[in-house]
Amino acid sequence: MEMARTLSDIFKGFSKLTRRERLNALAETGVLETRDIDFLEKGGLKDTTLGEKFIENVIGYFQVPLGVATNFRIDGKDYAIPMAVEETSIVAAASKTAKWIRDSGEITTEVVGAEIIGQIQCAHVADYIAFEKVLLSQKSYLIEISNREVAFGLVRRGGGVTDISVRRVPRGDGTDMAVVHVMMNPCDAMGANIINQVCEYLKEPIEQFTGEKVTMCILSNLVDTKITRSVVVLNDIEPELAQKIEEASLFAQQDPYRAATNNKGVLNGIDPILIATGNDWRAVEAGIHAYAARDGQYRSITKWKRDGTKLVGVFEAPLIVGTVGGVTTLHPTAAMCMKMLGVESANELSRIIASVGLVQNLGALKALTTVGIIEGHMKLHIKNLTLGAGAEEREIPIVQKKLEEILAIRKRISLSNAIDVLKELRASQQQSQ
Repeated sequence: MEMARTLSDIFKGFSKLTRRERLNALAETGVLETRDIDFLEKGGLKDTTLGEKFIENVIGYFQVPLGVATNFRIDGKDYAIPMAVEETSIVAAASKTAKWIRDSGEITTEVVGAEIIGQIQCAHVADYIAFEKVLLSQKSYLIEISNREVAFGLVRRGGGVTDISVRRVPRGDGTDMAVVHVMMNPCDAMGANIINQVCEYLKEPIEQFTGEKVTMCILSNLVDTKITRSVVVLNDIEPELAQKIEEASLFAQQDPYRAATNNKGVLNGIDPILIATGNDWRAVEAGIHAYAARDGQYRSITKWKRDGTKLVGVFEAPLIVGTVGGVTTLHPTAAMCMKMLGVESANELSRIIASVGLVQNLGALKALTTVGIIEGHMKLHIKNLTLGAGAEEREIPIVQKKLEEILAIRKRISLSNAIDVLKELRASQQQSQ
């Protein structure tokens, strides 16, 4: 009896397959079903009815390429990673770097903490100490009514409101605002809607107990109470390369100008999965950037250090996602991507996403400290330049080959090079006719 092929099996030479062959290979492993392939072959979602339900003034859909990052083994489990992204080289770099790690190291992950944060603001309080004392004396009651009246669905799944605290925030004019923090375990939902509902529900009892006016109720995207951690360990790495990557990492930790670009590179791996799975990438980005500046200076959210003959990389940041509800469930492409991943919880999805971000960061740092960003990126960008120049299908391979030769000699390339090559090609073809 012939054994079914695994993800590791199909990932060998995956990038060299035709699109149809890739789909068939993923179907062999059970990652995709026949109906998924049919859906993708027909171009995905076309009917705007669903779009009308998501946003206002719908005129159509803006399509982003959907690819698969290969070779990822996280916590000993192989994954096919769906990535919705338009930028050249992201999927290829992630797949190549993941293979390096799979062959020479490992990726391990964890999530520390469980609660998201809701905020209830009282913009002006006459006596903060009295406000805090009254609020904390009613904490148990406020938690109990929140779970009974609003978050009861989460409570049945093992979640719900777990704690309430009060923060004193100076207004800058000698007076204070009071901010109530509501802590809630959202289980496998991102939890934005339910935590906002809880905060709105608590507005009236808080005003009654304190005599102060509540001015705003909203979740916080800086969820430093739930941190996703991914660790990459590379064994027997070449010492000079390890030192270069460590130095590049230190640069991003100490200089906010470099940190901004470093973190954008990490998000090159994170955002495409968030988009593919219907998660709120804006919320995740806001939380990550805020966390990166938590000590008063914006810093890298990844760190790379040598440990003997090993190179160890760490990603730590809030990465709040959901596997149930919203677009994740309603959008057929997002639902298919969730099925591809085969995740069993929001925490697992968060750990995968963090790992891809860390791996993407490693690939970028290796390129920056060896061949440079231009050569590494532009080799893959040649395809875009060829299309941008207006090359037809039969002309594309010829133009690409010539552009690769120019890049190898000059170490740089532009759209004008592609236009010139195409003009020369067409001129020579006319002369030969």
